[in-house]
Amino acid sequence: MTDINEELSKLQLELRRGIVVLAVLSQLGTPQYGYSLVQRLADLGMEIEEGTLYPLLRRLASQGLLESDWELSESRPRKYYRISPAGRAVYDALVADWNETVEVMAGILGGNSHE
Repeated sequence: MTDINEELSKLQLELRRGIVVLAVLSQLGTPQYGYSLVQRLADLGMEIEEGTLYPLLRRLASQGLLESDWELSESRPRKYYRISPAGRAVYDALVADWNETVEVMAGILGGNSHE
């Protein structure tokens, strides 16, 4: 028999996966490098491991949703990401979907029928 906590962790991870994309896109109206983005999101209450964030940034960039530039003037080169025009359109659509989903789920969970 599978441990209920293990199953809960898997379900929470699954639920969180799509939210991370929305959270990342929401913060890239101004250029951010990976570590600054991790810190910014953590300050807002969303912890994201660097091992999760960096592959996500690369994937979103390869999909054309982010643009990136290297900043070489600092002691350590940093790659800065910002949302692209296509990314902004996707972000806006995701926000609309999110708001609709929250409204629907509030109605569903407001009844809270476990019977």
